[in-house]
Amino acid sequence: MTITDVTGQGAIDDVALVVHGHFYQPPRESPWTGEVPEQPGAAPFHDWNERITAECYQPNAERGTFEQLSFNVGPTLLSWLEAHHGDVYDLILQADRRTGRAIAQAYGHAILPLCNGRDLRTHVRWGVTDFVHRFGRRPEGMWLPETGVSDAVLADLAEEGLRFTILAPGQVAATRQMGGVGWVDHAARGAPAVPIDRPLRWRHPDGSGRSVELVVYDGALAHALAFSEPSSEAVVTSAIVHAGETGGLVVAATDGETFGHHHRGADEVLAHALTVEAPGRGVRVPRLVDVLDERPPTHEALVRASAWSCGHGVGRWIDDCGCHTGGQKGWSQAWRGPLRRALDLLRDWGVDVMERRGRELLRDPWASRDDYLALLIGARTWADFVAEHVVGDGHQAGVLLDAQRNALLMYTSCGWFFNDLAGVETVQILRYAARAIDLYEQLGEAPPVDAFLDVLAEASSNDPEAGNGRRLWHEQVLPR
Repeated sequence: MTITDVTGQGAIDDVALVVHGHFYQPPRESPWTGEVPEQPGAAPFHDWNERITAECYQPNAERGTFEQLSFNVGPTLLSWLEAHHGDVYDLILQADRRTGRAIAQAYGHAILPLCNGRDLRTHVRWGVTDFVHRFGRRPEGMWLPETGVSDAVLADLAEEGLRFTILAPGQVAATRQMGGVGWVDHAARGAPAVPIDRPLRWRHPDGSGRSVELVVYDGALAHALAFSEPSSEAVVTSAIVHAGETGGLVVAATDGETFGHHHRGADEVLAHALTVEAPGRGVRVPRLVDVLDERPPTHEALVRASAWSCGHGVGRWIDDCGCHTGGQKGWSQAWRGPLRRALDLLRDWGVDVMERRGRELLRDPWASRDDYLALLIGARTWADFVAEHVVGDGHQAGVLLDAQRNALLMYTSCGWFFNDLAGVETVQILRYAARAIDLYEQLGEAPPVDAFLDVLAEASSNDPEAGNGRRLWHEQVLPR
């Protein structure tokens, strides 16, 4: 297939345009009640989930856009949609059954390169479990929260049988021709751009031959979709231009909420681009898995520990790297480091409890945790779970596993993403920490609350009224 060059200077070979939508919302449910509290900022809706559903998820589902997109939907968002908007939830699942365009997402939207090995594995396995339960098939690809990647993350994907993931071009450190010797350092001055017209291959360092295909999106087109509100014609023209004279794959990845919530009317523009404009100009809109088969890698790649929304690797989730959203001039994000250190202290103490109490209650504590989500989402019955995993008191085993679940959720990336310690997203992850403490205390354990709060007190809000982390804990976390 060829199409006319937009400059009128000849023909361009086959162009494949894939738009990937990452649909996700920070979890907003109370860890104690499971209900989302009223959020006045979302008025006239009860909360932000309701508002974004009306502006984005529902119109895109009803219009059939999920049948044209490559997409992932965060597992916690899918759980909320299933409970509160079953019609929208069903339309999303039906779209995948007709087209097979969905990919999985690591479960809790933690920054995976910053997880310890066990937590990384659980987030990946829970993402697969949730996908299989809802979509009825095993995923071939997985979206990494914030595209957070490292060699350890990719090794885990390979070991879990995931075929591909999607990255930003700046996350690729070096490439070379398949079987070649010298690497091209793409950070070096004057280095060529990362080749993105087909997937790249990352090889597992253990020599086993296992690998992960890296689908690298077009940064300029993705940025335009996210921030510039291009027309349908401009989206397709951009894909043609970026494909160049030799054609190839052009991928744009952005938040799914771009289409209708961030930009009103962008859902209609996207639908027209994919269903009318692209086919009318000879541009294909394939599934990513088909592209992997059609255009196998010619280059292998190395990655750097990084994410798509931070120019400093993964600094946005550990220190005051300069990346933030919102806030006032001169505000600091120095609170990020103490926040993570406090949560790490609680998590590591919980690991010791899991090893000690877990071995009294469960055949294999960590295998039980990996299987726990299947119980929560109804993919397994309690009787089956107990028969396979529980050797002690079943109630205590459940309490311990739920403490671990909350300890995983307290690393939800949104808690560090914005501008201040007192933001609602940060308060939410501290509530998960408080819930984990509650559950450990129910088991008769003594969580290191004083030490936790001593570290948390080192984190200070930019708002003098909010104070430091200790004050925030007592005024905004415990009262809930």
